[in-house]
Amino acid sequence: MRFPIVFRRAAKAEFYEACEWYESKRLGLSLDFIFEIDYCLSLVSQNPHQYPFIHKDVRKVVVKRFPYCLYFRAENNRVVILAIFHIKRDPEIWRKRT
Repeated sequence: MRFPIVFRRAAKAEFYEACEWYESKRLGLSLDFIFEIDYCLSLVSQNPHQYPFIHKDVRKVVVKRFPYCLYFRAENNRVVILAIFHIKRDPEIWRKRT
């Protein structure tokens, strides 16, 4: 069973900002980033409970090739993406969203 994915507004904004940044560094690099994020979302959608809790009821998946993590909450029948977050940023920013 696949769980539907829902993005918080801030997570969606972080995703778009990262895509723009990568595209500005190299033409087509944002497509690689999108592919990796999509792959992580697919894994999370299939089995969100395989990822450990890292803060309260928030779980994390690490993105390959890019210094990002997806922070999410597995709810009853869906997965809520709280943040698509660069690993060098202050984690208090996404923790305030929980």
